[in-house]
Amino acid sequence: MSKKYNYSCNIASTLDIIGDRWTLLIIRDLFRGKRKFNELKQSLEGIAPNILSERLQHLEQAGIIHSSLYSKHPPRFEYVLTQKGNELRPVLAAIAIWGSRHLEQRYSKIIHQACGEEVSITFYCPHCDSHTDDVRTVMLDEEHETHEV
Repeated sequence: MSKKYNYSCNIASTLDIIGDRWTLLIIRDLFRGKRKFNELKQSLEGIAPNILSERLQHLEQAGIIHSSLYSKHPPRFEYVLTQKGNELRPVLAAIAIWGSRHLEQRYSKIIHQACGEEVSITFYCPHCDSHTDDVRTVMLDEEHETHEV
């Protein structure tokens, strides 16, 4: 795996887990129902088998996926997203929505199944039970106290 950022930052720490080349595409394909090594390799044209294996091992160590043996001879594994991994769905959706809005070539869009229209990403406050754009980042110190950025 590549070098770590080693910053006290949620974004950098998350990229330490999912920021390597191919990793988000592996997660994307797991969301799309691919489960087996060969399915992932076929879907990710150009990925070397050793890189795919390395990324899958890293994701499992990070608790993003779980593997289970489905054939002993030869050993074959099925990969599924854990709860932690499933929580990446809105992250991938946000990236897809950004790409849909800002890339010259559009490849996909995220739609509301009920009406078929494109959706947008919003912040939700469970305390107030409301959607909002009025957000800010606050930093936590070692004692988990907050201070303004």
